[in-house]
Amino acid sequence: MPRKPLVAGNWKMNKTTAQAVTLAQDISNLYDDRLDGVDVVLCPPFTDLKQVSTVLAYDKSRMTLGAQNVCWERSGAYTGEVSPEMLHEIGCLWCIVGHSERRAYFGETDGLTAVKALALLNEGLTPIICVGESLELREQGDQAAEDFVASQVLNSCSGIPGAELSRIVIAYEPIWAIGTGRTATPEQAEASCAAIRAALARNSGPEVAEAIRILYGGSVKPENAALFAPMPDIDGALVGGASLNARDFIDLAKGFIPR
Repeated sequence: MPRKPLVAGNWKMNKTTAQAVTLAQDISNLYDDRLDGVDVVLCPPFTDLKQVSTVLAYDKSRMTLGAQNVCWERSGAYTGEVSPEMLHEIGCLWCIVGHSERRAYFGETDGLTAVKALALLNEGLTPIICVGESLELREQGDQAAEDFVASQVLNSCSGIPGAELSRIVIAYEPIWAIGTGRTATPEQAEASCAAIRAALARNSGPEVAEAIRILYGGSVKPENAALFAPMPDIDGALVGGASLNARDFIDLAKGFIPR
């Protein structure tokens, strides 16, 4: 069964509440029925989730809501954290975990990513697990980079039961291509995504691996999205900067409409 493409906009630490409402409304206004062939997800900051959820509900939008981070516990003395239950109640269906910025700036590890992903699954949310190599590692050769991301995926999925594993989404984002304007070639991105799928097949079986959607992220734009869409192991995109412009985000998402 073909995997449905998924395009998720990661707004990062951008947009006040008023700005988020405007952006969500602009994106919603540009959405058309052709995009029903793609899962389109908006991932604003925590402070904007409720208002963006309200926009989507009011418009009866077929787009859905995601968060950018989560705590691994349902409740408790975790000052400043947000639980999977809280995200679920506010309307989130998705949550990004293990983003390279979380790993670099906040010391998050594969192990922490894995427990967050499991906590999300237990609450009925879908984790979007991010992996990707540094420029130094890529310069050691394509094989070194592919081996690294395959290992990172398996470590970041550790402890997730086989029956749940097919529900996850993997986002391959080479660190050297995030916000730099540099982009992996479609062939490089496909080779890394194929290596991820092969590792998942060896670890959990081909059927599970074939069900998992793998996204590409890293300076994806409307102009290059259509180059990644035909690749057999790329099932959509995790979008940063281009998701902050309504027209760019919608045009990019349209590049992944199944032909």
